[in-house]
Amino acid sequence: MSTYKADRTRQYIYIALLCAQGVIIGLLERMIPFPFAFAPGAKLGLANLITIISLFTMSIPDSFILMCLRLLLTTLLGGTLSTFLYSGAGAVLSWFGMLLIKQLGEKRVSMIGISAAGCILHNVGQLLVASLIAQSWTVMLYLPVLAFMGILAGIAVGIAANFLFEHIDILRRLRYDRTKRRKKGATHENSSHVA
Repeated sequence: MSTYKADRTRQYIYIALLCAQGVIIGLLERMIPFPFAFAPGAKLGLANLITIISLFTMSIPDSFILMCLRLLLTTLLGGTLSTFLYSGAGAVLSWFGMLLIKQLGEKRVSMIGISAAGCILHNVGQLLVASLIAQSWTVMLYLPVLAFMGILAGIAVGIAANFLFEHIDILRRLRYDRTKRRKKGATHENSSHVA
């Protein structure tokens, strides 16, 4: 019982650390001037770095909680309702998309591919909110330009995530533990079906 509490406490600390880093990246990203005036509060989605790390090192519910906390805290620390809507739509669509693409396996899609898809989906989510607010689908004409920027940002974020996983021992260990637990669960499930 005490081992479970210690593991859970360690997990909460890890969520809090990643959340703080995501908030800082989100606040720094907000300072970058965005070249398109169609959506005040829209962002490139560089904080997806934290989302990628969480998808590879945490359970799905913990990763979702981290994304929600990061979104809420970033909005409370200087955001507006429009930034919450744009960031929320982008973050949720990006998180679900990256989660689904990650299920294909690392042999089919690399971390850079997952990241690029996440950044494109982040921009799609923002454009959907912008078109709902403007009550016009003409905003979606920005999609090719934003998709190109999303691919570039996604590649940069994916390279950064790869670098972190290769050079930070604790991330590499957490990723390995997560993979090992998932395989162990699948083996246990298969053996119970055979029995």
